[in-house]
Amino acid sequence: MTEEAGRPVRRVGIIDVAAKAGVSVGTASKALNGRGRLRDETRARVRSVADELGFAPSNVARSLLTGRTFTVGVITTDSYGRFGIPVMRGAEDSLAAGEMIAFLCDGRDDPIRESHHLRKLLERRVDGIIVAGRSTDPRRSLGTDLPVPVVYAFSPSSDENDCSVVSDERGAARLAVEHLVNTGRQRIAHITGPESHASARERAAGMTEALSTQGLEPVGPPLFGSWTEAWGRFAVAQLLRAKEDFDGVFCGSDVLARGVTDGLREAGISLPTQVGVVGVDNWALVAEAARPPLTTVDLGLEEIGRHSAELLLKAINGRPSPGLHVVPGHLVVRES
Repeated sequence: MTEEAGRPVRRVGIIDVAAKAGVSVGTASKALNGRGRLRDETRARVRSVADELGFAPSNVARSLLTGRTFTVGVITTDSYGRFGIPVMRGAEDSLAAGEMIAFLCDGRDDPIRESHHLRKLLERRVDGIIVAGRSTDPRRSLGTDLPVPVVYAFSPSSDENDCSVVSDERGAARLAVEHLVNTGRQRIAHITGPESHASARERAAGMTEALSTQGLEPVGPPLFGSWTEAWGRFAVAQLLRAKEDFDGVFCGSDVLARGVTDGLREAGISLPTQVGVVGVDNWALVAEAARPPLTTVDLGLEEIGRHSAELLLKAINGRPSPGLHVVPGHLVVRES
């Protein structure tokens, strides 16, 4: 009941919708919940009447009817949000389309905290869980005996039987190399992060493969270091001191690439006339502020989130898709 001009107004119910549409309450319920075998015109008529009457379904009744809470738990290990926020944004798009809401929990790379969040989410009877990481290194699986489906986003599960949605790391390197070659670069060096990181190793391997396809070899071995501007400046200074003949640099991240462009510019090298630079991440805060603005590979983090949520919704509806699902990235051309 609601109040209007001092008088109680009865809330429109499913009985009102059914009566005006000329169908049974059961048929009206099936039409509004997308269930059962109904003719398209019947389903459309019921929905039209519901919109006309301003019918708002009861979530409590809906949960009782379907045995679902229409909620999803999201456990993230990305406290800074650099990777987690875009993944979450994409996931929310798909969850909203499925009329779901999400509970966000910050695991902070702490197994005890993560176990606590998992227990609380299951107590709330969520319909499924998305685990979003901040690196491409495989992470510990939550387990195979959970009562709800789980999808791992960006950071794959260590269990190959789990459902994981990841970026195409070697594909990102291929896009970068192809762009450098297509703009006339033939002698390309690689500066990247720690060799202990899966993303650094995969991007380095992808670069070598892409150059080989073009009939080229990299300028020296990959320069592994840290994911910092300082390492980018230091590494490119090493190349210059060694008098390496290079006209292109593929950097393992945008942060590194900004350090590289700064180092080249300070050495009096014209960008992109003498040396072209391509990064990875499409982190606008860094890429657009670089001088010149940075050409980079977008890993498709939002698409990873969207696809993760879509796979979770399918699993909730009894159609799981175990295994590794790879989302391709795309090149964002700027001026570097």
